[in-house]
Amino acid sequence: MRTINKIIIIALSLFAFSCEDILEEDITNDIVQVIAPTSGDVITSNVVDFQWNQLKGADKYRVQVYNSSQAIVLDSVVSNKTSLIAPISAGEYQWRVRGENAGYVSTYSFPESFSVVESLDLTNQQVLLSNPANNIYTRSTTLSCSWQTLNPADYYELELVNVTAGQTIVHQESDITGTSFLLNSTLLAQDAQYEWKVKGVNATSETAFSSRTFYVDRVAPSASENSLPIDNSVQVAGQPIRFTWTVPTDTGTIQSPVTYSIEFSNTVGFNTILRTSSSAIAQIDETFTASGDYYWRVKTTDKALNTSIYSTPIKFKIN
Repeated sequence: MRTINKIIIIALSLFAFSCEDILEEDITNDIVQVIAPTSGDVITSNVVDFQWNQLKGADKYRVQVYNSSQAIVLDSVVSNKTSLIAPISAGEYQWRVRGENAGYVSTYSFPESFSVVESLDLTNQQVLLSNPANNIYTRSTTLSCSWQTLNPADYYELELVNVTAGQTIVHQESDITGTSFLLNSTLLAQDAQYEWKVKGVNATSETAFSSRTFYVDRVAPSASENSLPIDNSVQVAGQPIRFTWTVPTDTGTIQSPVTYSIEFSNTVGFNTILRTSSSAIAQIDETFTASGDYYWRVKTTDKALNTSIYSTPIKFKIN
């Protein structure tokens, strides 16, 4: 009987894999049509906009760029779009692209040659932002914004916008010659969504603004309340137990996404922590095999690292 069961399981697994291949379109012999850049193009920018036509059956694309020594300088996968803007330094290059899905990859497009030259005209160039990453959450009172050097720029202009209040807080012109700017506690006084923007400027031209967003959140979530299992409930050893709790309220201007940390102990004071689990939702399943009395509690931490106090512990018994 065990042998038959094993055969059935293997057969079902093979069937599942086969179904996945059947659902995916075979694009092995297809080729992506390149739009730009094409052979002979000269790019007068610090970034290159790679574009190609959509390939039926592909849900992502791999873009590769080689320098004149045939070394790969870019190997990137993009999903559900047919373009990629990437920083490329001055030099001679070739690039190609292929389509991919869960079961197949297409043939690479024929390599297209192009060159990148440095230009004093900033119109089509970009300031490449470094830190902080886009859409971060923070509770800090200061934040350092930095970007890469753009050689043709004489200086940089920076703007800081409180998006929540609809107010421009900083518009710094002419005197930023370095590649960083410190946002202090005065500028970040309010919990809010912020946008910081930088552009490069010289005597004859300027870039468009490059921008990123971040969120300041200094309000901790309130404590959750344990819901299930109820206090002093009796559970069966070796059987999964679902633990649930209330979603905490957040009275702050910015409500950061939260995660939960759940602790289990055999003492009400949690002098000994037997197990710690985490969850992105207000429930978790746990199994206990040893009989005895247990206690559990939960605390909430948001993406800005504000943390609630622990919930009031609840006792349960394992028989």
